[in-house]
Amino acid sequence: MAKYTIDPITRIEGHLRIDVEIEGGKVTNAWSSAQLFRGLELILQGRDPRDAPHITQRACGVCTEVHALASIRAIDDALKAYPPALGRLARNLVHGAQFVHDHITHFYALHALDFVDVVSALKADPKKTAALAESLGNYPKSGSADFKAVQERLKTFVESGQLGPFANGYWGHPDYRLPAEANLMATAHYLEWLRLQVKAARMMALFGAKNPHVQTYVAGGVSCVQDILSVDRLAEFLYYLKEMQAFIDNVYLPDLLAVASFYKDWGANNIGGCTNFLAYGNFPQNSGAFASEKMFLPGGVIAKRDLSKVMAVDPAKITEEVKRAWYSDGPALHPSKGETKFIKPDYDYDGKYSYFKAPRYDGMAVEVGPLAQVLAAYGNGHAQTKAMVEAVLKHLSIPATALFSTLGRAAARCIETKVIADAMGGWVMEVIEEVKKGNLATAAEWKWPGEAMGAGLIDVPRGALGHWIHIDAKNKIQNYQLVVPSTWNLGPRDAKGQLGPVEEALVGTPVADPKRPLEIIRTVHSFDPCIACGVHVIDPQTNQVHKIKVL
Repeated sequence: MAKYTIDPITRIEGHLRIDVEIEGGKVTNAWSSAQLFRGLELILQGRDPRDAPHITQRACGVCTEVHALASIRAIDDALKAYPPALGRLARNLVHGAQFVHDHITHFYALHALDFVDVVSALKADPKKTAALAESLGNYPKSGSADFKAVQERLKTFVESGQLGPFANGYWGHPDYRLPAEANLMATAHYLEWLRLQVKAARMMALFGAKNPHVQTYVAGGVSCVQDILSVDRLAEFLYYLKEMQAFIDNVYLPDLLAVASFYKDWGANNIGGCTNFLAYGNFPQNSGAFASEKMFLPGGVIAKRDLSKVMAVDPAKITEEVKRAWYSDGPALHPSKGETKFIKPDYDYDGKYSYFKAPRYDGMAVEVGPLAQVLAAYGNGHAQTKAMVEAVLKHLSIPATALFSTLGRAAARCIETKVIADAMGGWVMEVIEEVKKGNLATAAEWKWPGEAMGAGLIDVPRGALGHWIHIDAKNKIQNYQLVVPSTWNLGPRDAKGQLGPVEEALVGTPVADPKRPLEIIRTVHSFDPCIACGVHVIDPQTNQVHKIKVL
């Protein structure tokens, strides 16, 4: 039995290991293993609850604002301090800016290179590339001279032997399908977004005080009173938003459609797809407890890919299992009662093999993330999402069932980005209307309630994020638990042997060359894992061992 070790897979955050068995050119089994113990829950015990948003958002340098938001929502819930309109709108604008920044960055910097052969771009005709770009959108820097300049930069990289950010790719792999001109166009847009993303980060900082870690979320609302009331700040936000919308409409969406048109079989055959989905919903349109909130993007649970039946989320049905994880054995527990008792890791395919617990909803393994959110919104009849989904499906001439795939995951991320960006201008106008009415409060008043429990549930760029807090009678954190999107998606098997979502998605994935498992990386990246990883590919036909570095 040959073992192929790919170490490291970059373009993700943290430490992840995936083992796969391949037979007959397809993945037949998979194991997803988080290799790093976090322990944030233990760090928070005994602290002032108001410390939690600042500490938890530093769990990561990529998914930043999101932990602050889920944490402050949990505190709001415990204190019963729900934000007034301006506080809610300010949070939505900062959170929306996070989505725009995160999703576009994921596509270009983290995922597109699984479809785009950068080295092939050297063979492209810049004039034909300009014509292709013009046929897809209307964006500056899309002339033949612009693409020629990018090509020259690439040529310098290649001739120097120092490919920089493009080193260690599987260039020339048989499953790179785009023509040279499309590869050059996508590479140019990759470089353009690296420049433009700074402005997306500034959007978040306008009302969040800084990027990456926001400072303005407080119990019951926000502290950025003068910022959200400033006409100049609102105008600057809208200015950057217009730039983001232009890039989404004329670059991101056309690039996604161009790439997808060459990989329709991934949708038709549901390659990389999962069965069950969960989304909490996103962007509250009113203030109150989770059950009473009306979300701009409605959440829901979808079982067995049945879009005709989107069930309401019942947080009481969430549990975490530790049977296959490096924690002391015990029953499946609700996160509010969760325990974090880690043990010495000892990798065992038939036993424990991950620091991730195995979250389950009503006993089901569920995928979370942009695809789950888009499917829930689509199934609930959300007008903006439904229109975008149908437009994409029509353009590609594929059925809705094609969404249950790696391709669908990439498409959903783009659809979600456009829907959110298009809504944000309206939220700015709502801010102005509230100011005109004299509703200037940005935070609710509150007092310590004594012992209390709260939950903060919200969808974030990587999926359903939940924080649970137990405040004791001394107003200190007695217990704190996080269930993050990557735990849902990359968690291990459970006591019943059910595979985690990434494990399920990898089974059946075709692999043209086990020594260059591009297809596996493509599906793993589509979940945007928030952990770094080594992937181990096992081929039962030989006994060779290969070590491969991958971009």
